[in-house]
Amino acid sequence: MKRTIATAKPLCETIGIDMQLRSGLKEIRYGKWEDKTADFVKQNHEQDYIRWMTEPAWNPPTGGETAVQVASRASLVVSEIKEKHTNGNVLVVSHKATIRIILCNLLGIDLGRYRDRIDMPAASISVVKFGLYGPLLQRHC
Repeated sequence: MKRTIATAKPLCETIGIDMQLRSGLKEIRYGKWEDKTADFVKQNHEQDYIRWMTEPAWNPPTGGETAVQVASRASLVVSEIKEKHTNGNVLVVSHKATIRIILCNLLGIDLGRYRDRIDMPAASISVVKFGLYGPLLQRHC
């Protein structure tokens, strides 16, 4: 969570709020693939890599976590936010894969397509409004 803290801390300090950490917003666990290149993974975990590339919702990186598992833990945090903050804005800072999975989960997009349906450059911003008809993606840049 070092990168998310480094991103969130100056924002929180600027607007005068305390940062609150939630483990449910951590990056997807890549297991034995952590800190490895794609070439290394393809060569050393070929079948797992093929399954993960084909259907990441249900196939994890070797020893890692599926998109379904990420959505499950992250949805608990989203529910907490919706319950505690019925009005106003809430800043959530997380990692690329986790945010894409959260957005897919909120918008009813197949979790296995999180890499294919939502492009997410580093330091991007997504604005989701929770309204009468559910979550609405208002901005994504």
